[in-house]
Amino acid sequence: MPSAVTLIRSAQLSDVAEYAYAATAPADARLIFLAGACPLNDDGSTAAVGDYAGQARRAFENMRTALAAAGATPQDVVSTRVLVASARQEDLVAAWEVVRAAFGDHDAPSTLLGVTVLGYTDQLVEIEAVAAVLDR
Repeated sequence: MPSAVTLIRSAQLSDVAEYAYAATAPADARLIFLAGACPLNDDGSTAAVGDYAGQARRAFENMRTALAAAGATPQDVVSTRVLVASARQEDLVAAWEVVRAAFGDHDAPSTLLGVTVLGYTDQLVEIEAVAAVLDR
């Protein structure tokens, strides 16, 4: 099935960013708004305590599962927001590199944010996403 998402790039903006600067979905697409994907194990415990990259991997896996439950894949993601509980740029980059690699060629627009704290004990990473699918 063709993707509902069109990624948009601009020659007037820097190509240093590892994502498209904008994305669109047609009016007849079904939008899927995901809760923030947390790095939780099946038993509710926090995965990869103290490990930004490990938590990003688990959060992405959980996001992929939530997308599948809604009839979507990571290729249907319109945009993301990656939250990292740290004031250190290298911690944000460690999480971002995992998320960026997991998306492969689908470089949807994304915002990377350092935050003071996240909701679960020992949580360092959370990934928010919006996706769009064509139900035809």
